[in-house]
Amino acid sequence: MLLVIDVGNTNTVLGLYRDKELVRSWRLTTDKARTADEWAMVIHELFSLSELHFPDVDSVIISCVVPPLLNTLETLCATYFKLQPLVVGPGVKTGMPIKYDNPREVGADRIVNAVAAYAKKQCSLIVVDFGTATTFDYLSKRGEYQGGAIAPGLSISAEALYERASKLPRVEILCPPQVIAKNTVNSMQAGLFFGYVGLVDGIVGRMKAESQESPCVIATGGLATLIAPHSQMIDEVDNSLTLEGLRIIHERNQVMDKS
Repeated sequence: MLLVIDVGNTNTVLGLYRDKELVRSWRLTTDKARTADEWAMVIHELFSLSELHFPDVDSVIISCVVPPLLNTLETLCATYFKLQPLVVGPGVKTGMPIKYDNPREVGADRIVNAVAAYAKKQCSLIVVDFGTATTFDYLSKRGEYQGGAIAPGLSISAEALYERASKLPRVEILCPPQVIAKNTVNSMQAGLFFGYVGLVDGIVGRMKAESQESPCVIATGGLATLIAPHSQMIDEVDNSLTLEGLRIIHERNQVMDKS
């Protein structure tokens, strides 16, 4: 079985594949201080709850945007899975041309999402990933990664408002009952939530106009299901997009190794 690991700044998502079937997935808090042994304990417990075992894993692929954690996860794989993981980065075959000024600057998570989205749709696309930062990535109808935009994530915006405005409380991120709010908490939620919906629709709309195409818009990431129903631009949500992209990239590199 294939274990896929997507390490983000806030959350780490793990998925376990049997061939092309996603058997289980888990979302953990990304903890830079967690050791390889602690990672093993956590994963062992998750596996046990699902009646899975470490020997079930014969391959691992990792996408990591938190550099200090990469060595930890490689140690985890060597010690507990007895294998060398495939790490998404320079030299890994993705099957996708990168039309960026410096392709090495593109985050692994953005490429992984792009690979999965194009494999799924085979058309021009905009992928919106709601993570610690919100990324907007444009793919041409030929399957080329053209570039995109990066904005502060909704959680970052909410936390900045709480930290920098002394009289404002920390609020839960959700859709308030109305925009013309009647109390401070709802007022903050209205500004954060509907302001962010406007940001998403504004950037996607400008991307569509600039591309002169009619791309499909796919959203993924932790807040995608919250934002998407209120957006006029998002066509669908796929919460397994990154995991699927990792599976596809692993498969493509296995084929390359055999050829």
